[in-house]
Amino acid sequence: MPYPAGHRAALREKIVDSARRLFNKRGFDNVSIAQIMAGAGLTHGGFYSYFKSKSDLYTEVMACFFTDPGWKHRWDGVDIDPTGELGPQIVRAYLSRGHFEDVENSCPLVALPSDAARNGVAARRAFEGVFAAMVEMLAHGARGKRRRANAQAIAALCVGGMVVARAMANPKQADELRDACRAVALALGGWDQKIRTR
Repeated sequence: MPYPAGHRAALREKIVDSARRLFNKRGFDNVSIAQIMAGAGLTHGGFYSYFKSKSDLYTEVMACFFTDPGWKHRWDGVDIDPTGELGPQIVRAYLSRGHFEDVENSCPLVALPSDAARNGVAARRAFEGVFAAMVEMLAHGARGKRRRANAQAIAALCVGGMVVARAMANPKQADELRDACRAVALALGGWDQKIRTR
């Protein structure tokens, strides 16, 4: 009996979701194909009918809400209104407590930058693509003469701020850092700072 339409795509998505969670928690090098497939509820042998290598899968894992409008992994307490001004919403969401605490569903820019740097040109291009999409979204709504340069700096503040905050042992200092990055990023974009999300 043949599989129903969409079966293969659904299994591929399970593999990608499993890999994303595991890569975010453990890093690329500390996750095996067998672990990825087990996390997807599939057998190890089926992997190569979907991906050529773990590196190819990694490239697909780099997708996030900047590059995939259907991205389903939202952070707790964070809602984006697509009809509103996106720039400040992105900054607040990115530096939110929900994103900070949800390591498994992190944006790959936060969880995987070192892995991207070590895993060949395809992984670095995927990383660049996600970063460029973030910059584009931020530049679209930024104010001022240096919109693109400011958008690049805002994106770097968001990503770098979250990377450093997660590396801190003191939660109060991590919150202070996220708050500081958020304030500077919102000021660079020329956006209202009244609404705050922890």
